[in-house]
Amino acid sequence: MPWIALGVVVVLAIALISVYNALVSKRVACQAAWSQIDVQLKRRYDLVPNLVETVKGYAAHERETLEAVIAARNTAAAAAGMQERAQAENMLTGALRQLFALSEAYPDLKANQNFMQLQEELTSTENRIAFSRQHYNSTSAEYNSAIQKFPNNMIANSFGFRQQEYFQIEEPEHRQPPQVKF
Repeated sequence: MPWIALGVVVVLAIALISVYNALVSKRVACQAAWSQIDVQLKRRYDLVPNLVETVKGYAAHERETLEAVIAARNTAAAAAGMQERAQAENMLTGALRQLFALSEAYPDLKANQNFMQLQEELTSTENRIAFSRQHYNSTSAEYNSAIQKFPNNMIANSFGFRQQEYFQIEEPEHRQPPQVKF
């Protein structure tokens, strides 16, 4: 009889360790996915000033749009925390859309090779950011689901595993296409 009790304790300990390790792996995957977003955002931050400088030469009187892009970039770069960062990034995305819309009004700018190259790089970066956000949200959903399932939830609560926030648009106006007025 003591061997059976010992066997049950060993099986429960192995199950506990297995669930704990699986939850840790999922949490680390969420952190790694968030880091990939950071990598792409850094790339975007590096490209934005070059793009703004290129546009300045052609659209100097569009100062308000250019200043909005720089302000949004600086706000996004200084944002702390996931929610604040998501909001700031959404503002920057909207400001960049307005900047790209300006190119339609300036044929010389639209034909500028440097502008076209920067726009292409930034568009590519935006696609990478979108993919990274999707990956992060998928990873977070998997992790959040794992910590809510029984018996994982008992272990997760005992060891302080908390739900990951999703990267999402908070402001309803950011879901709309930007309006460019001249």
